Amino acid sequence: MPETNAAPAARREEQGSSMFSKIFQAIAMWMAMQFVVKQFTGGAQKTTTTVQDADGNPVKVVNSGNIPAFTGRPRYLDDGAVYNTIPQLVAPIWPDNSYVDIVVTVSPSMIPTPLKNTPKDTVVLEEKRFQIGNYSDSRTSGARVIDVPRPVQQNGTLFGHFYVRLSDSGAPLDPTEKGYDPSAAYHFIFPLTQYIPKKKEVKTRNLLAGKDETETADEPEPEPETSSGPIIASYYHPNISLSFIPNSGIFSFPQSHPAVRQHLRLEATGARDGSGQNSWYYPILYVNTFWQLKSHMTVLNETVKTLPIRVDLNNLGDWKFKTMASIDLSAKEAARQAANGTPITGGSDGSEIEMIKEIFIDTNPILLGVTIVVSIAHMILETLAFGSDIAHYRKKKDNVGISVRSILANVFMQAVIFLYLIDQSQNTSWMILGSQGIGILIELWKITTVVNVRLRPAAPGSILPYRISFEDKHKLSDTEEKTKEYDEIAFKYMYMAGVPLLIAYAIYSLMYETHKSWYSFIITTLVGSVYAYGFLMMIPSLYINYRLKSVAHMPAKAMMYKFLNTFIDDLFAFTIKMPFLHRLATLRDDVIFFVYIYQRWAYKIDYTRVNEFGQGGDDEESEKKKDAAADKALPPTPAAAEAKAGKTTGADTGKATKRK
Repeated sequence: MPETNAAPAARREEQGSSMFSKIFQAIAMWMAMQFVVKQFTGGAQKTTTTVQDADGNPVKVVNSGNIPAFTGRPRYLDDGAVYNTIPQLVAPIWPDNSYVDIVVTVSPSMIPTPLKNTPKDTVVLEEKRFQIGNYSDSRTSGARVIDVPRPVQQNGTLFGHFYVRLSDSGAPLDPTEKGYDPSAAYHFIFPLTQYIPKKKEVKTRNLLAGKDETETADEPEPEPETSSGPIIASYYHPNISLSFIPNSGIFSFPQSHPAVRQHLRLEATGARDGSGQNSWYYPILYVNTFWQLKSHMTVLNETVKTLPIRVDLNNLGDWKFKTMASIDLSAKEAARQAANGTPITGGSDGSEIEMIKEIFIDTNPILLGVTIVVSIAHMILETLAFGSDIAHYRKKKDNVGISVRSILANVFMQAVIFLYLIDQSQNTSWMILGSQGIGILIELWKITTVVNVRLRPAAPGSILPYRISFEDKHKLSDTEEKTKEYDEIAFKYMYMAGVPLLIAYAIYSLMYETHKSWYSFIITTLVGSVYAYGFLMMIPSLYINYRLKSVAHMPAKAMMYKFLNTFIDDLFAFTIKMPFLHRLATLRDDVIFFVYIYQRWAYKIDYTRVNEFGQGGDDEESEKKKDAAADKALPPTPAAAEAKAGKTTGADTGKATKRK
């Protein structure tokens, strides 16, 4: 049946969710991040701040945000000022256009090794006179190979040690050297490996063999029987991107986002301005993990002896840094919650952001732009098809061309997909479940527009005392009786084709696939059949069109909207990674569309027939004839007689005017 949308709904679940919904989710998230970014600099506008001193007493500090340069800081606090261990406002310690030297080494320990004793093969980046704020200045270490330390092979962390100093200061880079100056150099560590939890695994088994298997997307290693928590593995990405963030300005340290604070290094000596409340921070060096996809990472274990590494050094805009860091942190937090089985609002587990990043990385920019445009068109067409479909069934006066069995079958398929979403998906979005539930309600409403649904006493000997009965709303016309007969014939042949396919698929699934339970097997088999053979539900309507030799009863607008969306699905099929069967499934609706187009060409519109809204046809022509006959039978009204007399005598000739 062309009205059905069961197969596309199954494809949406198979792909996680539809492409256009992910793009709009990313746009909404970006807008939310923009709101958050505005909060980062809000503290710099304050003139009066109430803080707490070390003893917890409230202290009101007046500060215009004009924090002096670090080199011009006062030696003593102002009279009555209180030193605060947590700075309120922070300002850059060095000028934004400073030239810096940077050295990066790798080590399994958090304790820095003196640079003079550091092996050369562990130094992965060494650059001099890199200008902060010069976006054309970009450096790279090139690809190289490092040996994996033994602790890292045994689930340890590979740390990066970052040494930065002002190029013209002449200060030592190594904090262990004598004469090290914290005002001219700084050192920090950051992990280069990530501990990423996997989503909670689902135990499945072959129902015939009884063997237990675990569905694992990332790791072939089974979960220990004694472990009740999530599986956490150490992952490593070979590409490391380092970005200095110029022009960060003065902002409130307590109000800054946690994603920003983890990359912020405050002045090491704990100096404050005269108020005792404000401090300085070193240039932000962002270890950018935003584009490090899990699919590109290596799982570290004892079999991994060497690793490739490439370090890129550049500058990044402040707003880009804050947006990327915030999204990255929230996605990782969602993944951690999902791995621990914590319910997440909206059903997101962080994988959606990963999929969006894959799309941006792997897709041609032109093709991506086209995809975004057609995604918007897809949403608009889907809305128009929905409205047109509702209008068609609201205004339809008869059952000509309507396959009631197809509507009932569509309700069943939609319900199967809904149960499948609940049974198989641990983190299915409530938005998807809600839209699926609304679709079921609409299909149920369609049934009430063509037949009366009644609860009648069951036949003697039945298990249930009552049964649901579908009764005609009125005495069917000859054309409606033919529609009902053709519907029965179409479904007869459909059963002959569909039931063997369903049985064959069920046997294959039972023998070669694993399931959580017999209930899960039934739901999975049914939804697989809906997904693979759902196009059979479209055939009865085409068969009815063929026997009636007409398509005037079809909702033409809704059909065109839906078929245009089918072509958009074809575009997605070649832009999104999916199995060949998925791509093949998107083409089946095209076949139905071309058959429908042929029928529209072959069966010319007969204006004596009732149109798709139940209007027009012989009934209206007969009503017009009856009205004309009744008008002739009535005596003429005085106004009509007067008009007739005027026309006969020509008394009003002078008053007449020519009209178009």
